[in-house]
Amino acid sequence: MSGQPAADAGEQSASPAAALPLIDTPTPIAPFALARLPRIEFGAGVLDKLPAIAGEFGRRLLIVSGRRSFAESASGARLFADLRRAGLTFEQVQVAGEPSPELVDGAVASLRGTPVEVVVGIGGGSALDAAKAIAGLLRTGHSVLDHLEGVGPEIPYQGPATPFIAVPTTAGSGSEATKNAVLTRTGSFKKSFRHDKLVAEWAIVDPELLATCPPELIAANGLDAFTQLLESFVATRANPLTDALARAGIMAARAALGELYRQQSAAARAQMAHASLLSGICLAQTGLGAVHGLASPLGAFFPIPHGVVCGTLVAATTAANIAALEARAPEHAALRKYAEVGRRFARQKGLAGPAARRYLVDCLLHWQDELALPRLSAYGVRSDDLPRVVAASRAGSMLTNPVVLSDDELGGILRERL
Repeated sequence: MSGQPAADAGEQSASPAAALPLIDTPTPIAPFALARLPRIEFGAGVLDKLPAIAGEFGRRLLIVSGRRSFAESASGARLFADLRRAGLTFEQVQVAGEPSPELVDGAVASLRGTPVEVVVGIGGGSALDAAKAIAGLLRTGHSVLDHLEGVGPEIPYQGPATPFIAVPTTAGSGSEATKNAVLTRTGSFKKSFRHDKLVAEWAIVDPELLATCPPELIAANGLDAFTQLLESFVATRANPLTDALARAGIMAARAALGELYRQQSAAARAQMAHASLLSGICLAQTGLGAVHGLASPLGAFFPIPHGVVCGTLVAATTAANIAALEARAPEHAALRKYAEVGRRFARQKGLAGPAARRYLVDCLLHWQDELALPRLSAYGVRSDDLPRVVAASRAGSMLTNPVVLSDDELGGILRERL
């Protein structure tokens, strides 16, 4: 005898395969790599942990922040008092507008000989990018122009970098999770200093720091984060891990952006801070797309805030990508992903692909109007500037767009938003 209990009369013994029928055929997963990420503290009030975290690296800090907003806020006053009570000393560098190579090199030169043991960037993407670049150069003494992509000799960066802690006070750039510091020389270029050694040791993401953001900043930064998530989701280097994160971030932004713009709430702040963090994680792994490809020269040639560029172009660019894919690559995975987002936004699982993609574009057009995104002409862009912008857009983010858009298609996107 087998020792197994006999089945009841008329009862069939069920195998595991019968109990768990195969629902679908597994699909192959292409190889992918995950770049370095910071340790992350997320949640209301986590800014209070900064003195202890910074103290792990030393007692002498450099704080890089925006020109006034954080330093003059109640949160800033409380943090500075907490740092002093913890026995930490600090120098300060303030960043007005988008950081330039000259600002970074000037800060590094002025701090030469100052014993900085950890750099803390507190602010929006500009402050975090400046802090990241300064942290990378304090110990080497090199000019950032030595390493800037597409500018100068492009000497490979070897470090060492000073430990860097990123504390975002806006929800947009995701710079707290990336390895690149974007620097701008107005009228000339907007380029990245990029290396794994520049990634923050810690990202301290406190959604309550968004409470003082004005509506226009919420709109521009929120659409920057959303654009990064959507472009990462359909990028040529997307993978199953980033897809999962992008889906979560896209829906967090969908739930929170309108409410945060119209009226502040703790839940909306948390959702948008989460979306922004995920956007930085995703873009660091996948690259971006045509919106950011166009944003680079527009931000270099004209005084347009980066979030405004993304917000004003995302609807037109998404529509152009979809039209080009439907015409030239109707089986492309990006079309299925655009449709998936449209169905999630519409909350209609059965919505057909073309209708779902149209729904997505319509939502983006609605956001564009509801959030009062300015047109490019408000910043001096004219029709005769467009060929120069298109010609300068082909490197960087454009390389991971899901379809190669022609000069005419890119020009059409820009003309639509003049």
